[in-house]
Amino acid sequence: MPSRDSSASGEFALLKWCYNAAVDVLSAITAAAARYGVSPALVLAVAKQESNFNQSARGSAGEIGVFQLMPATAAGLGVNPYDLASNIEGGVRYLAEQLRRFGGDERVALAAYNGGPGRVAAGTAPAAAWGYADSVLRFKDNFVGW
Repeated sequence: MPSRDSSASGEFALLKWCYNAAVDVLSAITAAAARYGVSPALVLAVAKQESNFNQSARGSAGEIGVFQLMPATAAGLGVNPYDLASNIEGGVRYLAEQLRRFGGDERVALAAYNGGPGRVAAGTAPAAAWGYADSVLRFKDNFVGW
């Protein structure tokens, strides 16, 4: 990251760095969505809900990065949750797995992403997982066409 300098050129450098970082995140997310055959709008909505696209985000239960991967989930996917590209790859792949597991039903797959696929399959997912799914689906509408 560029130094924070009060000059106009310093402000421009910071703005340029932020823009390039945002483009990198969006490009990586949309490329992973295409690789796994998942709607880019859905994937962007998950990243928005999980971390607001922030790789530095950490959750209170130990979640890490843009897709707020739990360490055990990341290990199972063979990804490094602390690495931006790897976190995105793992998050999108995990979402794609849930979509396949639950027959393409986005709401159920999202509840599984958040509350755990076993709990969803057993009918014991917490209400918060369903609220999460509904919130992501509302965000999805904002990303249609990306």
